[in-house]
Amino acid sequence: MNTSAIRHALFVATSLGAIGLAGPALAQQQEADDKETIIVTAQRQNQSGVELKGNAGVLGSKDAADIPFNIRSYNAALILNQQPQTLGQVLENDPTIRTTTGFGIAGELFVIRGFALAGDDIGFDGLYGITPRQLVAPELYESVQVLNGASAFLNGAAPGGTGIGGSVNLIPKRATADPITRATLGFTGPEHVGGGFDFGRRLGSNGEWGIRINGTARAGDASIDDEFRSTYVLGAAIDYNSGPFRAMLDLAYQRVKVSHFRPKLRVNTLTAIPDAPDAGTNYGQPWQYTELRDIFGQFRMEYDVAKDVMVYAAFGARDGSEEGVYSTPTLVNLNGEITVSSSFIPRTDNNEAATVGARAKLSGGGISHEFNVGGSMNWLVNRNAFEFYALSAGRNNLYAPVELPRSTTVTFVGGDLADPFPISRSRLSSAFFSDTIGLWDDRILITAGLRLQVINAKSYSNATGALVSEYDEDKVTPVFGLVIKPTETLSLYANRIEGLVQGATAPQTGANPSGDPALPVTNAGQILAPFVSEQYEVGGKLRLGEIDLSLALFQIDRESSILRLDPNNAGALEFGPFGIQRHRGIEFTIAGELAEGLRLIGGGSVIDAKLRRTQNGVSDGAQAVGVPEHTLNANVEWDVPFIPALTLTGRVVHTGEQAANIGNTLFLQDWTRIDLGARYVAVVAGKPLTFRLNIDNVADADYWASAFDSFRPDLQLGAPRTVKASMTYDF
Repeated sequence: MNTSAIRHALFVATSLGAIGLAGPALAQQQEADDKETIIVTAQRQNQSGVELKGNAGVLGSKDAADIPFNIRSYNAALILNQQPQTLGQVLENDPTIRTTTGFGIAGELFVIRGFALAGDDIGFDGLYGITPRQLVAPELYESVQVLNGASAFLNGAAPGGTGIGGSVNLIPKRATADPITRATLGFTGPEHVGGGFDFGRRLGSNGEWGIRINGTARAGDASIDDEFRSTYVLGAAIDYNSGPFRAMLDLAYQRVKVSHFRPKLRVNTLTAIPDAPDAGTNYGQPWQYTELRDIFGQFRMEYDVAKDVMVYAAFGARDGSEEGVYSTPTLVNLNGEITVSSSFIPRTDNNEAATVGARAKLSGGGISHEFNVGGSMNWLVNRNAFEFYALSAGRNNLYAPVELPRSTTVTFVGGDLADPFPISRSRLSSAFFSDTIGLWDDRILITAGLRLQVINAKSYSNATGALVSEYDEDKVTPVFGLVIKPTETLSLYANRIEGLVQGATAPQTGANPSGDPALPVTNAGQILAPFVSEQYEVGGKLRLGEIDLSLALFQIDRESSILRLDPNNAGALEFGPFGIQRHRGIEFTIAGELAEGLRLIGGGSVIDAKLRRTQNGVSDGAQAVGVPEHTLNANVEWDVPFIPALTLTGRVVHTGEQAANIGNTLFLQDWTRIDLGARYVAVVAGKPLTFRLNIDNVADADYWASAFDSFRPDLQLGAPRTVKASMTYDF
C-alpha cells in the first residue's frame, strides 16, 4: 500500500471516528433544542390573558377599539392555569366585578358597576336563559366575556331582571386549527380531587368539520370546614365551516351538588358589625344542600350572502332542575348566637331562546354603513314549590358552630313538592335595527339604533296553579355611540344606552311613612311598566406596544319602586317607580406584556352609589348597600428567565369600604387578599407536562367580603386559604 493510500485510509478512519464520537453529542444537542422548543411552545400556549374584544350582541364580535363600550375577554389558558371551580372564581380577575351569593343559597351573584348580575342573566354565546342559573363550571368555555354597562339594546332585556351594570357572555369550546388531546388531574385542599379531558380535531379535506369534546369530574371537601362539593360536566361541539356557510352545534351537561355550604349571615337589628370569624369557619348546617342538574345547548348558522353581507340564526334551550334544603341563619347578638330556620325548595326550568338577523356593510363616497337588523325571543317556564319550617331548637354560634336539628314544623307551604307546577311563564320578544356610520376611513364611527322590546309575564297561584296576573308591556330602548380614533392605537368613545327589567308588582298594604299603622295601596296587584335605567359613558382605549389600557367614566340612573302617600287618596299609599338609584364611577383596566415574559392583568374602579327620591326622603343621599367605594386588582405572571420552564404568578384583590344597611349606620371594612402560584413545564416522551400550584388567600385573612343583595345587613364571609394543584399532559 503506497503512502498516499495510507494517508487516505487514516483520514477516512479519523473522520469516521470523529463522526462516531460527535454523533451522541449532536443527538444530545438536538434533543436539548427540541426540548427547549416544546417548553417554549407550551409556555406560550399557557399564557393567561385578557383581550379587549368580544361579542357585542347585535353588533357582532368586535375589537373593543371599534365599539363605544367597555368589553374584554378572559381566555381558556387563564381558566386552566388558575384552576377555578366556579365562574365567580374566574371573574375574581376582573377589577370591576365582585362576587357574592344569593341569600340562603350557594348560587353566585355578580356585582358590576354596583348593580346585580344574577346567574339567570349570564349569556351563552349571546343567548339568554340557556346557561345554568346558580353555579357555572368554567371548564367548558373558551372565553369569559365581560361588557360593562347597560346592554338592553345590544343583548335584549335580561329575563332575570338584572344586568343593569353589565353583562357576562360565555363562549363554548370548539375545535381549532391546532389539534388538542389533553388530560388533567387536579386537587383542592383538603380533599377535593378530580380530573378532566379535552379533545379537539378538524376533519375533512380542508378542515371544514370540527369536533371538540371535553369534560370534568371532581368531588370532595373544599376549603371551608366540612363543605362538600361535586361537579360533573361534559360538553361537545360539532361545527362546519366551508365557503360562505357556517354551522355550530354546542351541547352540554352539568351536575353540581354542594352540601353543608356556608350561606350568607343575616344581621337584623344589631348596632355593630360582628368580628369576622376564622375564614374557614362553617356556620351552616350539615343538613343543608343544593343539587343542580342542567342540560343545555344551541344550534347556530351563518351564511355570507355576499362579501360584506351575512345572515344568521340561532336557537338554544335549557332543561334545568334544582332541589335543596336551605337555611336562614340570623345573628341575634355580638356574642355570635345564631337562630336557624330552613326551607325545602324544588324547582325546574324549561327555557328556549332564538335570534335571527342580518348584518351588511356598504361603502361609497368615503362613507361606510354597517346595518344590523333582526329579532329575538325568549320563552321561560319556572316550576317550583316550597315548604318553610320554624326555627330549629337551640342556637348556633358564629365563632363556635354547633349542629342543630332541622325543624319539622311547617310554617308556610306552596305548590306540589313532588311534582312542581308552573309558577311563572315569561316571553320576551324584540326587534332591532342599527346603523354604524363610518367616516374618515372608519376612524370615526357613529352608532345609532332602536330595539322594540315586549315583555309578557304570567304568574300563577302557588296553591292551585290558577292564573293570578298577567303582564304585557313594551318599551323602545335606544342606543347612541361614538368612536373617534385619532391614531391607530388610540380610541375615544361615548355612549348613551338604556337597561330594561320587568316591572314590580304593587303590594296589598304598606308601612305609612309618617309612622301610622299600615295603609292600603290604591294600585295593589298592579304590575308596573318595565323599569328603565339610563347610562351615559365616556372613555378611551389605548394600546402601547403589547399593553392595552382602558378608562371609562359613567353614570347610571336606575328606577326603583317605592311606596309613597297617594296625593289623590287620603289615607292610602301609591306604589310606583318613584325612586332613583344613581351610580357614578370611574373604571381603569390594564392588560398585556409589560416586558418580555412579564404580564399583567389589573385595574380598579371608584363608585359613588347613592339613593335618591327614597320613600318620604328618609334615605336620600345614602350609599347603596353592598357597593364598594373602590376596587383594585393586580394579577402578574413572570416567566423566570434563568429557569425557562418556570412561571411565577401573584394576584392582589382589594375591596373598599361598603355600606351594610340602608341607613348607613353599619359599614364593612375594606379588605385585601393575596394569592400566589407557580407552574412548571416538563417534557415527558416528547410532550409537555405542566404542573401548577396556586394558593389563594395566602395569609388566610378573615374578613366580611360583601353585604350586597339586601337592604338588611346580609354578610358574606371571605374564603379561607385554599391550596390548588394540578398537572396537565398534552399528548
